[in-house]
Amino acid sequence: MIRNRMKKIAILLFLSTVLMLVGCNRIPNEISSPEHLNGRIIGGLAGTPSLRLADELGTAVAFNTGHEMMLALRAGSIDGVIMERTTALELVSDTRGVRILQEPLVEYELSFAVPMENRALLEAVNLALEELGRNGTLRGLVSRYFARGSFSYQPLEDAELRENYLHIALPSDNPPFSFRDDTGQFIGMDVEVAIAVSDILDIRFVVLEYDPWELVTAVWHGRADLALGWHPGEGEGIISTSEPYARAIQVVIVRR
Repeated sequence: MIRNRMKKIAILLFLSTVLMLVGCNRIPNEISSPEHLNGRIIGGLAGTPSLRLADELGTAVAFNTGHEMMLALRAGSIDGVIMERTTALELVSDTRGVRILQEPLVEYELSFAVPMENRALLEAVNLALEELGRNGTLRGLVSRYFARGSFSYQPLEDAELRENYLHIALPSDNPPFSFRDDTGQFIGMDVEVAIAVSDILDIRFVVLEYDPWELVTAVWHGRADLALGWHPGEGEGIISTSEPYARAIQVVIVRR
């Protein structure tokens, strides 16, 4: 009886010590700026842009849930976490001993590239995006592709019957925005945004596959009506830009 009691006391003392060490941040945090991520072990949610950024900066570790990442971060098995800002704020508010660095890692807006001379198309796309923002579609897609949310856009059934169509240039190897699945079909966030816009405009869209650096010139030279997946800043002075359908802010979470 005494031996069992002493064993329980020893276990409680051990757990108390572990909790105290975590609470007092005995595991050193050496990251105070996004620049300090270079060469580190970095966590990211599987299937999101965060994981690709982590892989570019250091050794990426994929996690299925944010809570798993927070446990690994607090335990010191990873040095930091890259995550979309909105999701990071929710996660950090529920997790002790971690914080978000004030300086974002990357920040950019996602927009359609439209020919400069086609003002009518630009206005139509902007109106469609406004409606998709109002009905929650864009917010749902950001949640799905940046934070593994469960939202899924359901296309209208009559899309294949429409007479009018637009050619949309997309890269085929740009997950999670546009890529081919095992059957060769284009899928991804940009593809779903394009489908949603075409549903509102009551047209079909036809995908034209281009390398990322050719997207803007495809629109500029009239080979495509629209482009998605192009890098911000590439089209200055030669294309028009729609209102953004998503604002991507990737932040870094570290131990306190």
